[in-house]
Amino acid sequence: MAIFGVVGACIVAALVVIDRHLPEWAAPALLHPYRTHVHASPPNDHENVTFSGAGVTLAGWRFPTPRPRRGTVVYLHGIADNRGSSVGVAERLTADGFDVLAYDSRAHGDSTGDVCTYGYYEKEDLSRVIGTIPQGPVVLVGASLGAAVALQEAAEDRRVDVVVAAETFSDLRTVATERVPFFLTKRTIRRAFAIAERDGRFRVDDVSPMRAAAQIKIPVLLIHGELDRDTPSAHSTRVYDALAGPKRLLIVTKAGHNESFWRAWKDIEQWLDTWVPVAKIAAPEPGLAPR
Repeated sequence: MAIFGVVGACIVAALVVIDRHLPEWAAPALLHPYRTHVHASPPNDHENVTFSGAGVTLAGWRFPTPRPRRGTVVYLHGIADNRGSSVGVAERLTADGFDVLAYDSRAHGDSTGDVCTYGYYEKEDLSRVIGTIPQGPVVLVGASLGAAVALQEAAEDRRVDVVVAAETFSDLRTVATERVPFFLTKRTIRRAFAIAERDGRFRVDDVSPMRAAAQIKIPVLLIHGELDRDTPSAHSTRVYDALAGPKRLLIVTKAGHNESFWRAWKDIEQWLDTWVPVAKIAAPEPGLAPR
């Protein structure tokens, strides 16, 4: 019995040590997503650009449209992704009359910064990128993390005209709690958030696309996969219910995370056609030959 008592005491001591250090392990996982560098090859007519964010340098691409310009789309990628995922979007939207800007979010791809704050600082970066656009309309197209950033920026920036947000989360505390391993206690999770706030210099509860939605009066198309297990579609539903302007929620059947966006492409084009009409070329005055 004495042996079992010693073993039990050792197990208890080990659990105490593990519980004490779990928040220190969990917080960095939130703040430091896996960084993947860009390997995609953009079209030949792209321009390499850099943007000055809020204390970071953002590596990006600019894709000019060969058609009469309808506006500019800023594409925002998801967590652990980079601007490489913009290539297909740029090919389609430049053909539809949009200039396209895409950049690596802070702590992602080839941009600087090593902390991801899920919109807290990222929306400031986005605001500065929008400031480089000479004229509107401005359309934000975001996927996952990028969707959440787009919504948080749209609530504060009157330069934004339309948003397309695929697979957004409603608020950081909820989605992060849903994704933690089952063995983490509520106390451990609270401590992990506190460490993340200290090290990332932000407030977790301030990261809330759902709260931001109440301030958004512009048209917003929300897209979500029916079978999304990483970020359940209830997140987009909560955001949709809070939106104050023209809105649509599209739940894509049999689609998981990172699968709904491309399957909704026709709906995206229809949404843009509705709210950003195709540019009309003025006819030349009678008797004047076009230049």
